[in-house]
Amino acid sequence: MENEKTALILVDVQKAFDDPEWGQRNNPEAEENMERILKRWREKGGFTIHIQHQSENPESLFHPAKESFAIKKSVLPVNDEPVITKKVNSAFIGTDLEQQLKANRITAVIIAGLTTPHCVSTTTRMSGNLGFNTYLVSDATAAFAMTDQNGVHYDAETVHAISLATLHEEFATVLTTEQLIERLG
Repeated sequence: MENEKTALILVDVQKAFDDPEWGQRNNPEAEENMERILKRWREKGGFTIHIQHQSENPESLFHPAKESFAIKKSVLPVNDEPVITKKVNSAFIGTDLEQQLKANRITAVIIAGLTTPHCVSTTTRMSGNLGFNTYLVSDATAAFAMTDQNGVHYDAETVHAISLATLHEEFATVLTTEQLIERLG
């Protein structure tokens, strides 16, 4: 990260994830950690891109007509920080994210956001596959409990841990907020 031009990518930090319909969630400190990272990143003059999921379904919590579509107050974009809207799990599909990173000569990205097994994971995988040196902040993302195709229930912490394990050293380097802030100096 030291000799690379790096961008911070905040994925889907939207009010929609506050809805109780999602069920049990792990890591209630995720947004607080994202806010700490963003504050430090801005102090260092780092380049930040906000990703916002947008559904075309008017019933969806992610529909732009709903208040839940909004980015959470703790990480609201400021000044000229770009906001990229996406319609699928990956922030790279159907958007100009890759072009913006390349235009800014970015070679490494730091990813945080919601949720670990979905948009965060998919964006992290594509980032690694596209050749970006990718860092994923483990405690600046969170997961919800899930039930698989056989009816087996997995608590949110298990979903989160396994999601991180499938990414670490394959698609990204997984770090904690403290480890990242230490690296940032």
